[in-house]
Amino acid sequence: MPIPRQRHTKGRRNRRRSHHALKKTNLTACAKCGQMNLPHQVCLNCGTYAGRDVIDVMAKLTKKEKKQKEREMAAAEAAKPHNT
Repeated sequence: MPIPRQRHTKGRRNRRRSHHALKKTNLTACAKCGQMNLPHQVCLNCGTYAGRDVIDVMAKLTKKEKKQKEREMAAAEAAKPHNT
């Protein structure tokens, strides 16, 4: 039968656990639609990455969902201030 090791102090235990804290996720706003998403990832709302349309999100939607999404995107585009 193995011999139990010596007990660690509370300070040693807490120093080990000091690195176990969770970090907040760094979200950025999409340049086209303003939806919050992870940096360096394709926006799942509008399908753009680095100013280009990468995926067609409308192809996966039903007819009713397409109309609603088009309205939302048009409203977001109209509300976005133009930098000229």
